[in-house]
Amino acid sequence: MERTSAGETAAQETDADSTPQDAERFRVLFVCTGNICRSAMAERLALAALGPDSPIRVGSAGTRARAGWPMAERAREVLLRLGGDPAGFSSRPLTAEAVARADLVLAAATEHRAESVALHPLAAARAFTIAEFGALARAVPTEMVLSHGHPARRARALLEEAHALRGLVRVDQPDIADPYGRSRRAYREAAHRIADSLAVPIRLLTQASVP
Repeated sequence: MERTSAGETAAQETDADSTPQDAERFRVLFVCTGNICRSAMAERLALAALGPDSPIRVGSAGTRARAGWPMAERAREVLLRLGGDPAGFSSRPLTAEAVARADLVLAAATEHRAESVALHPLAAARAFTIAEFGALARAVPTEMVLSHGHPARRARALLEEAHALRGLVRVDQPDIADPYGRSRRAYREAAHRIADSLAVPIRLLTQASVP
């Protein structure tokens, strides 16, 4: 994955000619509080699963983040065990522009979803918690997504189907607990919940097309 001079991945670019409606590209924004634990791990797990050449761009931000902080050490440790790469990560504050540019906002908790939507109300239909989106994706008929060849078109189809199922699928635990300042076990639990929630969406975006 190409990196910018600021240490951000190319998935975090905010070039002026980009909009949420770019046909061949799809942007996912992960959001938590400090952008050094949950959203940071989610970003790098998704990047590892999608691969460096995917048109699905992945970035992250924090509602209370300070710019330029590295990933928390225990988050780095867990991420490496799960196959992600923390190298070059740099935190950034959540902005209205970042929410507006995202095709899909995935928040660690309902409070982060609410704050994201407050910054850009038009994002309400495309903002979910990570766990909620994972639960909805599991209920989506796979052929509705796999019938599309291009990953960006698949992502748009998955978003549309997930939005249609909202309120119809039970999500027992929509929030992923904040591990910051807690034990290594808390970090492992948060990382595994993120990975489990992303597993089906990632599979639907990367699996071979339906013939």
